[in-house]
Amino acid sequence: MSHPSLSRIVSRFKREPSRTGSLIITFYGDAILPRGGSVWLGTLLQFLNMLGTDGGVVRTAVSRLAADGWLDRDKAGRKSFYKLAKSGRERFEAAVEHVYNPHPSNWAGRFELLLIGNGADREASRAALTEAGFGSPMPGVWVAPSDVPVPSIAEGAIRLEVSADDAMGRQLAAASWSLERTAESYREFVKTFAPLEGWIGGADKVAPADAILARILLIHHYRRVILRDPLLPAGLLPPAWPALEARELCARLYQALLPPSESWLDEHGESVTGSLPSPGPELGRRFSDVRSDMLQK
Repeated sequence: MSHPSLSRIVSRFKREPSRTGSLIITFYGDAILPRGGSVWLGTLLQFLNMLGTDGGVVRTAVSRLAADGWLDRDKAGRKSFYKLAKSGRERFEAAVEHVYNPHPSNWAGRFELLLIGNGADREASRAALTEAGFGSPMPGVWVAPSDVPVPSIAEGAIRLEVSADDAMGRQLAAASWSLERTAESYREFVKTFAPLEGWIGGADKVAPADAILARILLIHHYRRVILRDPLLPAGLLPPAWPALEARELCARLYQALLPPSESWLDEHGESVTGSLPSPGPELGRRFSDVRSDMLQK
């Protein structure tokens, strides 16, 4: 590993509770999905070996992900190739727009209010509503700006539309979402990854192995933060909201890391038919909401 700032990020990742399975999903969604979606287990082992993750730990995590419906296995001779299963692919693709090209709500002073009764329905709806961008000010009550789609699992709920001015809207938002916790997570992301800018923008070329490692850890951390962000419009957010600073940093780093990290995938990535296919157009559209001049800073 050629730079202290990347070494510090890797050390930080290793100190966290085991997240091998979660990191594998990030690797698939960020790097493999744009290139056909299937990759040899050996490629995965090479990548995680750079983090010092034991091969047995990787195989156990992959088996667990397959058992949980995230991955499907194909055999070709003695080699195993894994791809995101249909349900895993759908879950990641739903998150792709949120992570790479989010669309903040066009709030016009109105909220969608859902009332969900007690019992199994309430618990089953919780994860889907949270992922869809709904917050909960009290048990059984969920709110979102009125243009946020209601997930199908909650379509049977009592639905009301309510209006609020900006001050009342901010009060409701503060009660419904852990905004200060999300803001702190954005600030922590910036503090952790900002040191990479000097390295990536320096005179020395970034090695492909370092680039793929930095890229996946960058998106892994950023994804954890932004998927907790309800993407509220500016009028409902606390002052000095740090999301834009974090997003612009992530975009600059990602665009700089993309070419050398793709070189690593060209060299080490193997699919059932040989080399990984070239990436599709979706890869080039990532972070397209960040102005191109920001990427040149």
